[in-house]
Amino acid sequence: MFWIPAAIASAFFAGLTSILAKCGIRKTDSDVATALRTVVVLIFAWVMVFIVGSAPTLSAISPKALIFLILSGLATGASWICYFKALSVGDVNKVVPIDKSSTVLTVLLAIVCFGETQNLAVKLIATALLGVGIFLMVEKKAVEEKAESKTWMLYAVLAAVFAAATSILAKVGISGVESNLGTAIRTGVVLIMAWVIVFLKGKQGLLKTQDKKELLFIALSGLATGASWLCYYYAISHGKVSVVVPIDKLSIIISVAFSFFVFKEKLSKKAFLGLCLMVVGTLAMALFT
Repeated sequence: MFWIPAAIASAFFAGLTSILAKCGIRKTDSDVATALRTVVVLIFAWVMVFIVGSAPTLSAISPKALIFLILSGLATGASWICYFKALSVGDVNKVVPIDKSSTVLTVLLAIVCFGETQNLAVKLIATALLGVGIFLMVEKKAVEEKAESKTWMLYAVLAAVFAAATSILAKVGISGVESNLGTAIRTGVVLIMAWVIVFLKGKQGLLKTQDKKELLFIALSGLATGASWLCYYYAISHGKVSVVVPIDKLSIIISVAFSFFVFKEKLSKKAFLGLCLMVVGTLAMALFT
């Protein structure tokens, strides 16, 4: 059952990622920031591969597993790009809950794709609580909010959809593959995708004007992401996707807490109720399934 502590550790580091990333994209373009932090994650991932000694097994990966790892990496890259674009224009307390809605879709897909139907009633009730909690947390700002500023919601929704696809594709891709090695391969795909987008949009010149303080936060965000990924993919490779994913999404508690102290983003009573429902749903999923 070591996969449960691993899922909890993944949630903690994922929560730090959102805050550190927000600090690193106040002036920095979100696409450039994504590409830079992916470099850090890739280095971190391959260091772990060599520490655990799984590099020699690279040649033994089946074509099917490799294809799904690549597809998972592409989905992750798309999710990251949308997520950090949403963070760059929206509040952490609003972007993160929508991103976490990927939990609902992931759990339902895990039930269908992997037959994880044990204690199905509990899972469905817990998933419903998560859905209601997310709805309550996503509040509308004042009427004077400009229409163009609402683009963060579209990006956040896309990030959630791609994140759900990531978990399912990764579960298939890491069957028989050491989790650290699988993470490193996926990260390589994300790195290529992120830098291709930077060059296609002609943003490579922005690297010369990168703020050093923000660069530090981007690097720290990359380290937090790497740690979260390693724990997360170890957890889903040894445990149940429908349980690991909700636990991982408890990172919202870390994100909300830090956003209050760092960015002074306060929760209303309605949003706080939503957060409580999300926590209850997640704990029910973890404890009773």
